[in-house]
Amino acid sequence: MNVERVLPRDAIPSVDDPTFGPEFAGEADDEVVVLERSGEVRAYPVGILDFHEIVNDTVAGQPVAVTWCPLCGAGVVYDREVPAAASVLDATGRGEGDATRPPVLSFGVSGKLADDDLVMYDRETDSEWKQSAGTAIAGPLAGTDLRVLPAGMTTYGEFREAYPGGVVLQPPGGSSEAASDTDEPAPIDYGRRPYESYLAGDGVGLGAHRGTGGRDWNREDLSPKAVVLGVEGGGAALGFPRPRLLAAGGVGRATVGDRAVLVFATPDGVHGFEDPGFRFERVEEGWFRADGTVWDGATGRSEDGRRLERVPARRLFAFAWQDDHGPDAFWSG
Repeated sequence: MNVERVLPRDAIPSVDDPTFGPEFAGEADDEVVVLERSGEVRAYPVGILDFHEIVNDTVAGQPVAVTWCPLCGAGVVYDREVPAAASVLDATGRGEGDATRPPVLSFGVSGKLADDDLVMYDRETDSEWKQSAGTAIAGPLAGTDLRVLPAGMTTYGEFREAYPGGVVLQPPGGSSEAASDTDEPAPIDYGRRPYESYLAGDGVGLGAHRGTGGRDWNREDLSPKAVVLGVEGGGAALGFPRPRLLAAGGVGRATVGDRAVLVFATPDGVHGFEDPGFRFERVEEGWFRADGTVWDGATGRSEDGRRLERVPARRLFAFAWQDDHGPDAFWSG
């Protein structure tokens, strides 16, 4: 693993006091991370996350970290309650929350990259964490894994249609290095897309973003920026590439450890659920028929009122999943 410092700590500021509202100033096809918990539904626009990368939030009483690495296309939501931190922190240094519950960590942007992936740090133990893997790579909690929470990525238009009562993260303002042409933070213009040319290009990693080169990618069966849904369980890990899912009719299934997983490719993303064992067939883009009804692949909802259970998963680019799990950890179709 190659770890390098590229920015000062907090040059990209996390959002630590998020506010939400019903309105969104972006476009219908803008991507959002969607978190649904105990009836509360929140959307975190990528157009905001590009400038902040981490949102420390609490949803339905659950402390969460909504994390985003623009270079890796990695959107992952983690539980901020970390039992392993109890052995590091004393009773007065437990961070947020109730002393009867596990310590709650608050995350910031370290300014480092590990294999071109965001390195987070927590303010309570000063440990450093590789964002795509959720593993502490340095500090007192080195070797500890954060718990992944079920979340999805889709467009704002799809989110608003599926969750008319859902709320959206509001722009917190301030300055960020992602808004600057130098390493110094600049006032944020949330209408700007700082990674637009990077996403449109073939290269991957910081060098490709800065125009100074890029990483090698020595395989032809997958693009390095192919969107992957990564699922882990029981010591196993499997990434479902969206192009392979589309070639297989938009549906993939596998057993990952002890978890039976069903994955749908939709026009706007890739989504994983607990496999109910039904035979699904695509009836149109994003919609699938099974067990006498039609199901929305993005939400797991059926027309007759049933719902599939979303699995904890990571959405990221193929090169980042391969960095974390090796070249053979992909669903073959």
